[in-house]
Amino acid sequence: MAVTFTAESVTAGQPDKLCDLIAEKILDETLKQDPQAYVGCEAAVSGNNVTIMGEITSAAKISYEDVARGAIAQAGYETPGLGFDAQTCGVTTQIREQSEDIARGILRKDPFSSGAGDQGEVFGYACCETADFMPLPITLAHRLARRLEKARREGEIAYLRPDGRAQITMEYTDSRPQRIAAIILSAQHTPWMKTEQLRAELAQKIISKTIGEEWIDDQTQIYINPTGRFVLGGPAAHVGLTGRKQTVDAYGGAVPQSGSLAGKDPSKIHRSAAYAARYLAKNFVAAGLAKRCEIRLAYAMGLADPISLNVECFHTETTKEERLKKFAEELMDLRPAAISERFGLRRPIYEKLSCYGHFGENAAEMPWEQIDLF
Repeated sequence: MAVTFTAESVTAGQPDKLCDLIAEKILDETLKQDPQAYVGCEAAVSGNNVTIMGEITSAAKISYEDVARGAIAQAGYETPGLGFDAQTCGVTTQIREQSEDIARGILRKDPFSSGAGDQGEVFGYACCETADFMPLPITLAHRLARRLEKARREGEIAYLRPDGRAQITMEYTDSRPQRIAAIILSAQHTPWMKTEQLRAELAQKIISKTIGEEWIDDQTQIYINPTGRFVLGGPAAHVGLTGRKQTVDAYGGAVPQSGSLAGKDPSKIHRSAAYAARYLAKNFVAAGLAKRCEIRLAYAMGLADPISLNVECFHTETTKEERLKKFAEELMDLRPAAISERFGLRRPIYEKLSCYGHFGENAAEMPWEQIDLF
C-alpha cells in the first residue's frame, strides 16, 4: 500500500530562520573570542522590531545589535520602506549570565566529567534513500528552497523578496520512495509581478532545474504561490522565533525531533548529542548494519553520561539491535565534553547551519557527517 510523507524547507528570509541566523551568528562571534563560553541565545522578530535574549557567560565583548543588523542584511532585508529592514528596525537586547545552579553541574575540574547543560532526549537518524543517508523529501525540499534563494541573491529572478518556503510530498511503497505526489513553492515577490507569469517562471527556473524528472509524473500536483499573492512577508507579516523550525533543521519529520539547536553552545545536549546520534546512525547505515537507523540518547542536567541509549532499525537491521547499542557504547564517548572535543564543536562553525539543515548536504563537511567510525 502506498503512503505519503511530507517535508518542508524555508529560505534564510523566513522569520523563524532569520532568528536562527541571528542566534547562530552571535554564538559564532562569541566562540571566536572565547571558545569556552556558555551560550544560550535566542531572537524574536515582529514588525520592524528584533529582540535578542538569553543567557551568555563569556569574556567576549560583542555588540549584539551590530551582529543582528548584519544578519538581517545578510538574509536580504536591506531596503527601507518595506516593513522590515536592517537599517531602521528596533533592536532590544535582554542578555544575562547563565544560572549559577546550572553552572555548578557543568564547570568541573575534569572537563570530561562536566555534566550536560540541559536535560532531555535527542534523536539521530539515517536511511538509504540518498547518497548522504537522509530522507529524500527533506533533501529535495532543501534543494528547492536553496535554489529559490540563490535565484534571488544572484538577481536571476529580479522580483523575488527574501521570504520563501518549499514543500515536498513523496509517495512511498514498501518504505521506498516512488514518486512525488505534490510540490508546493511559495515565494515572496514585488507587488507588480503578475501571478501567472511568476508561476510559469518559477516552475521553469526553480522546480524543473532542481527536481529530477524521474520523480515527477503527470499526476504530480504542483502549487506555486497557492493563494495567488505573496507580497507581504518576512517579519512585517509573520512573527519569528529561534528554534521553531526543528523539523526543517533535522530529518523532515521522519523521526521524532530533538530540541532546538540554534544559538546553543555544545554543553547543551540538544546540540552536541544530536550530532553524536546522527553520526552513529549514519555510520551504522553506511556500514550495511541497517537500512534505517534511529539513535535515541537521553541526559540529565549536571550528569555527564547519558541515562539511556536506544537503537531502533525498523526491522531493517542485519545484526541485532543490542549489538549496535554495544557498538555505540564502545566506539564513542557520549559525554557532552567528549563529543565536543571529538567534533571540534567549540569553533565558530554554526552560521552555515542556520538554514538548510544541520545534517545531509548542507553539513557535508561537518565532522558528524563523516563515515569514519569503523
